[in-house]
Amino acid sequence: MAIVKTSFNRRSFLKTTAIAGGGMMLHFCWFTACESSSKKDATSPPEEWFNFNGYLKIGDNGQVIILSPNPEGGQNVKTSMPMIVAEELDVDWKDVIVEQAPLNTKLYSRQFIGGSQAIRHGWGGLRMAGASARHMLREAAAQAWQVPLAEVTTEAGILQHQQSGQSTTYGEMAAAAAKVPVPDEVQLKEVQEFKIIGTSRKNVDARKIVTGQPLFSIDTNKEGMLIAMIVHPPAFGMKFKSVDDSAVRLMPGIQDVFTIKVLADDFDRQHFDTCTFLEVVAIVGNTTWEVMNAKKAITIEWEPFETYTENRTPYGRPKEVFTIPAGLESSSDHRAKMAEKAAQPKQVARKDGDPEAAFKNAAKTIERTYTAPFLAHNCMEPMNFFAHVTAEKAELIGPLQKAELTEQTLSARLGLPVEAINIQLPRLGGGYGRRSYAHWAVEAALISQKMHAPVKLIYTREDDMTGGIYRPAYQATYRAAIDADNKLTGIHISAGGIPESPLYANRFPAGAVDNYLAESWTVNSNITIGSFRAPRSNFIACAEQSFLDEIAEAMGKDPIDFRLALLKRAKENPVGENNDYDAARYAGVLELVRDKSGWDDPSSAGTHRGVAAYYCHNSYAAQVLDLKIDNGQPIVERVCCAIDCGIVINPDAATNLSEGAIVDGIGNALYGELTFKDGKPEKNNFHQYHMIRMSEAPRKIDLHFVENDIDPTGLGEPAFPPVFGALANALYQAKGKRFYDQPFNNRLIHPGTFGG
Repeated sequence: MAIVKTSFNRRSFLKTTAIAGGGMMLHFCWFTACESSSKKDATSPPEEWFNFNGYLKIGDNGQVIILSPNPEGGQNVKTSMPMIVAEELDVDWKDVIVEQAPLNTKLYSRQFIGGSQAIRHGWGGLRMAGASARHMLREAAAQAWQVPLAEVTTEAGILQHQQSGQSTTYGEMAAAAAKVPVPDEVQLKEVQEFKIIGTSRKNVDARKIVTGQPLFSIDTNKEGMLIAMIVHPPAFGMKFKSVDDSAVRLMPGIQDVFTIKVLADDFDRQHFDTCTFLEVVAIVGNTTWEVMNAKKAITIEWEPFETYTENRTPYGRPKEVFTIPAGLESSSDHRAKMAEKAAQPKQVARKDGDPEAAFKNAAKTIERTYTAPFLAHNCMEPMNFFAHVTAEKAELIGPLQKAELTEQTLSARLGLPVEAINIQLPRLGGGYGRRSYAHWAVEAALISQKMHAPVKLIYTREDDMTGGIYRPAYQATYRAAIDADNKLTGIHISAGGIPESPLYANRFPAGAVDNYLAESWTVNSNITIGSFRAPRSNFIACAEQSFLDEIAEAMGKDPIDFRLALLKRAKENPVGENNDYDAARYAGVLELVRDKSGWDDPSSAGTHRGVAAYYCHNSYAAQVLDLKIDNGQPIVERVCCAIDCGIVINPDAATNLSEGAIVDGIGNALYGELTFKDGKPEKNNFHQYHMIRMSEAPRKIDLHFVENDIDPTGLGEPAFPPVFGALANALYQAKGKRFYDQPFNNRLIHPGTFGG
């Protein structure tokens, strides 16, 4: 076993508490996201236990309860993270119960969903929590039996002393173990000793999900609860002017109509305080149906707003002043604005060698421009939040990805101390970044405060799809210089967007080319944006991997061979010092997908294949996509995917997560698009916004995970970006033309549109 010192932070990290009635509780800081629920009934912990950052509780019946603070949004950490603790504790998995904690920033840190970082950040801390408790149980047994600690072993929640034949359960020794000092050093298992990690375990919420038990905040129903909805401006660039609510107030079930200012004018916004419409009309009534009918009947006048500024503190950066421009924007103008900005001087993000000379001396140059539109998140569960705000406190229930940051905003807006705000964290019905920006939670709280009553705020699909916080629109131009000896001598990337650039200057092929230039630019907009699954990577991976295929073809090289040659250079003689990928691991997934996909075998008649690989969120993914064209439409026959995310905790969960990312990526690449005319979104529900259907999903997905002993890295997002590129490259093989503009299906239906 590996010996790990815990003294560096053990006093703040671990504490023990004897439980009334017998048992042991080990408190620890949970550095990342997780949760879980139980198939068994378990007594809820007393209130005083919540005074710590987190805990591992062992009852005198041998059950283990882990209170997990982070929200669950379908990434299955509610199962995978408890598996890590149970592994090091050496307990039987059937005895593990994990309960959801409320938001509590005094007890927990990083109660987040985001960045595919849950397992990566929690790995060390969760292992130490389990191993420390196991050590204390062994110490208590050694003292009770008067035997050396080294002779006490454990297995599946049983303590044993083989020499004397003595044994007991964890539950029977838990009370004594609670009195043992927390160890300065703990022994962690070697990877080859794992019994739980690396095995498939069923989602602990599965039964509740399939039987329709209340798990989501939209299920919330409290005594005396009112229903609220909001009406926001119909277009970006507009604001509230006046409302005629006289007819609505006479409608059945309507309690009140009023306007709310979501954020104060002088509020200094944090990173996730994006709010599209600062003043909205609230309609409150007895039932959803009555309020929906009132929404249709109300008369509201809107007007254009003037350019204004707001203070923001972006994540990890100092405070900045942002300008929100006036105007009613249209998609027809966006493309021209991006082209105009891309032609102007840009910000140099990275420069290696002499790219100007490389292009001047090139025998051949290739230049291609790629674009992608705004995208809506379209979570399955519409935005909703329950709030009950009184003069003394606020009780809230709702789906949040960054709850501890939302709590701070609520405190400032409601005029209540953080300690008076209690946020319960139910399961999210989809997130993908959308639920990081919780303006609707503030709206619900303000409505409850005004009504002096509990309120559940519900967004319709139209409210959400037209409410902003989208994936940005992007454009990237790639240039390649090839010399007279058919060698790639230079790469130039110019990438930007509305209103954010997708550029990752230090990612592949940076480090693999002697002469490299990466530049960035942006176009300001009043259309609000936010995190979207694999932010920025979800576009730039497609542009990069599509362009690499074009270079390979121009040089007469196999696409995988070409990428592997670049990675060989990056591994053996890298250019620059800031390359943020491991070339050997990158090459490893390409080699694995080449083998598993049968890349070198002749394709079956009518099948066309494309390849792509990408690094993001500390993990590596490579994909080979096979498709056919049937009646003009692409049919994805198979996606073979190789992933290196380090140690895989729960293979079932890893497979499900990666399959979902692949299907989601194909759907967005083929169909995803949100356009605007005079500031108004031109799509507002699924009859207009095409989400991938079951019949359009790949016929088969093969997942292959690289087996290694590297600590786990991200998995919720890495399989998403490369499938855009693999699809684009397969479409080229099928149609004989390159696809530069997303969504690709538009170019299939209208071949002459844009550059596709």
